[in-house]
Amino acid sequence: MSNDILLVWSSACKTHPGKVRKINEDACLDLPELGLWAVADGMGGHEAGDVASQLIVERLRNIREPTDIHGFIAEVKTCLTEVNRQLREMASQHYHERTIGSTIVAMAAFGNQCAFIWVGDSRIYRLRNGKLERLTKDHSMIEDYIDQGLLSPEGAEASEIANVLTRAVGAEDELDVDCKIATLCGDDVYLLCSDGLYREITDEQITQGMAMDNCTDSARQVLELALENKARDNITAAVIQIKNAFA
Repeated sequence: MSNDILLVWSSACKTHPGKVRKINEDACLDLPELGLWAVADGMGGHEAGDVASQLIVERLRNIREPTDIHGFIAEVKTCLTEVNRQLREMASQHYHERTIGSTIVAMAAFGNQCAFIWVGDSRIYRLRNGKLERLTKDHSMIEDYIDQGLLSPEGAEASEIANVLTRAVGAEDELDVDCKIATLCGDDVYLLCSDGLYREITDEQITQGMAMDNCTDSARQVLELALENKARDNITAAVIQIKNAFA
């Protein structure tokens, strides 16, 4: 529940290894009492991706209770910077310089404000007044190509560079984190997810899942829809529903 008497929230998180991979390198944080949610996706094909994603989530779990949204953002960014440093040290000392990395997408809510904080290609979607909107911009080579007009969104998923990231926690010595601040509204619904989810289902299916009355049912619905397809990657979905306290 929020510190603001006008808005309250509820949330649920579901994760699954998918149909192909034996290890689930995704990790999810669901802390409605703090107003913090996150999805981390360990980088596939690299050593210890599950270690990276779990480390991010466990460090975020220990963040102090915020006093304002800007302090909240600073705490999350500091945490991610520390994890980035630790992962670089682990890679150097124990993994022969191989990258130990993870994406991260986090939502931090305080009062009637929220922040979206991310590195990599995990995403945040918002359903407001029946309209679905993606709130994050992928840090990926394919997104750069689309921006430059070198590739159409329709042809993106079939591209050989579909999984190539331009940023990740643990990938470089200096971590570049993106952040947006927005105002929460009653009846907003937010979805945080790994690419294993949004690559398997359509925006229409995401909308239908997010529109369900119960956030647990919403998270389960979008995950099950993804599992009905090839589900080649790990799948994680965290759903947050915002309500007016006195509605």
